[in-house]
Amino acid sequence: MTVPNTPKRVKIALIAYEGAQMSAVLGLGDILTVANRFAAEVGDRQTEHVVLHPGDLDRETGFDALVLPPNLTGGRGDKDGTTNDWIADQHRGGAMLCSACAGAFWLGHTGALDGRPATTHWALDAEFRAAFPRAHLHPEHLLIDDHDIVTAGGVMAWVDLGLFLVRRWLGPDVVSRTCRQMLIDPQGREQRNYRSFRPRLDHGDGPIRDLQYWMEKNSASECALSSLAARAGMSERTFQRRFAQATGLSVTRYVQELRIEKARGLLERTTMPVSEICWAVGYGDASAFSRLFRSICGVSASEYRRRFAVV
Repeated sequence: MTVPNTPKRVKIALIAYEGAQMSAVLGLGDILTVANRFAAEVGDRQTEHVVLHPGDLDRETGFDALVLPPNLTGGRGDKDGTTNDWIADQHRGGAMLCSACAGAFWLGHTGALDGRPATTHWALDAEFRAAFPRAHLHPEHLLIDDHDIVTAGGVMAWVDLGLFLVRRWLGPDVVSRTCRQMLIDPQGREQRNYRSFRPRLDHGDGPIRDLQYWMEKNSASECALSSLAARAGMSERTFQRRFAQATGLSVTRYVQELRIEKARGLLERTTMPVSEICWAVGYGDASAFSRLFRSICGVSASEYRRRFAVV
């Protein structure tokens, strides 16, 4: 017999596909369990989670959300047709689709991400774009809530995803109490805070690659388009075309990314004042450097040092 006014119990499936990061699967379960305890104290609704392995997919139905955790084996879901079909069926039945890190590849293979914003680990950017060109990838974000599809970025972003699910169904007070209990920082992170610039070097264009190596050693030197084109022995037009084709970035953007990556390293490993770091990586305008650093990293240079310094 159903008790009148009893809140619906939310059902969440944690998909333990082959190669899934089991620490994420079990950790998500722990977050939901702790959150349920606090929700019960105020008589609020509860969540119910179940871990499903590939052979268990037809065991239960009626899920409110499915969670595809990270993968640590290099799998990308392209051989999991049965699992992907089941995920698509559950989505058509009203289930919210959620992923963390490489779990987004499984969602991509269902077709659910076509035309939709999504995120995954920043290091999987090029691979994901090649596999799912119709998805709108935003790897700078740690979590993207697009209503019925929620994607989270890095390997540990399952924590952020778990807190999102708690907030979605159990409310902000339960999130706050869960974070305090489990010593979790509830907000303020973006994936671009952690992202590193790793330029392409396997493109096969020897002169461009040689110039990239020179730029690594001389990032603070004159890096205007005309100077770099002359160093590469090309006209500016030819140089721009070949550089973008080889690296995937314009010359200006590449120089910015490279210099900010060098600045990150100095902030992490030295006690140099930010103003000196600005000069050391090739910028003479401290205000312009500060704006650029924040736009790429999501935080100020001083805040970045506070969070990531190793000295």
